[in-house]
Amino acid sequence: MPKLTPTDAARALRNPLAFIAEYWTPTQRTVQRAAMSAVVMTVLIVCTGGAVRLTGSGLGCPTWPKCTDQSLTATSEMGFHGAIEFGNRMLTYVLCAAVGWAIIAARSQKPWRRTVTRLGWAQFWIVMGNAVLGGIVVLVGLNPYTVAAHFVLTTALLTVAVLMWQRTREGDAEPRPLVGKAIKQLVWALVAAAALLILVGTVVTGAGPHAGDSSDVHRMPLDWETVAKAHAVLAWIVVTLTFALWFVLKAVDAPKGPLHRTRDLFLILLAQGAVGYIQYFTDLPEILVGVHMLGSALVWIGVLRVLLSLRERPVADSAIPAPAATDRFEGAASR
Repeated sequence: MPKLTPTDAARALRNPLAFIAEYWTPTQRTVQRAAMSAVVMTVLIVCTGGAVRLTGSGLGCPTWPKCTDQSLTATSEMGFHGAIEFGNRMLTYVLCAAVGWAIIAARSQKPWRRTVTRLGWAQFWIVMGNAVLGGIVVLVGLNPYTVAAHFVLTTALLTVAVLMWQRTREGDAEPRPLVGKAIKQLVWALVAAAALLILVGTVVTGAGPHAGDSSDVHRMPLDWETVAKAHAVLAWIVVTLTFALWFVLKAVDAPKGPLHRTRDLFLILLAQGAVGYIQYFTDLPEILVGVHMLGSALVWIGVLRVLLSLRERPVADSAIPAPAATDRFEGAASR
């Protein structure tokens, strides 16, 4: 390890990311894993957020940013619901750590890919904004419109996380299209329908019976069964568009990438649809609603992967990181 001078310490305080990047060069696989960790943590926090709602723990910590007016953490007197809600809050810090690792890895990569780093910072600011919005959700007593906005912002976070992960797996050359304009238009119609499906799903939740707490929580003044049927119609539209896309890709002998991503999405949609119908006809059991929320995140990831598979960005030889022997830590250790 090299000895750090006062000048080095001052420089590290002024720009810690640049300082770390000077001494560490991660491998391409490390950067990809860091980006993937942010994707996994975002999906996990969707699931734990659903657990908070489905266990009626939304007001387990009745205030924010503290858990109670007197305590920062949940107390034993608050019981199961307090532990669930506080645990979900703490998981936000794990998500921040995953996003932070992705930012550091991207900033330290050689050569530095500024666009990838910016996607990491975009995730960070979305997490911060969603944390504040989550506090507002508690302070307004789980108002369904704020709860819906909380989920939509998490979906935006998932979008950026998937995009960053994809960018770590490709180069910075100009994107080269793999399909024609008509197929691109069909895919964008699929993306729009899937986004609308998710938005209507938040309305189903906002009008449905799982309010998130045992107290009298305001619900959206809509017939949730009618909204649920509209949600099902949209789901069938998404399934139909996905099957049509697969059929067209097969007919034009498209590259395997778009074809395989479309097949994967179709299978996810079938599984998600089966869960949706079962939960509807069994009066929305909590476990199936939770599985459906996980499926919602997987569907959106599948849709994004289809969209991103329509082009490729070859990795140039010059973009490959230098050998580890150039790492200053190793060089210093050998002296």
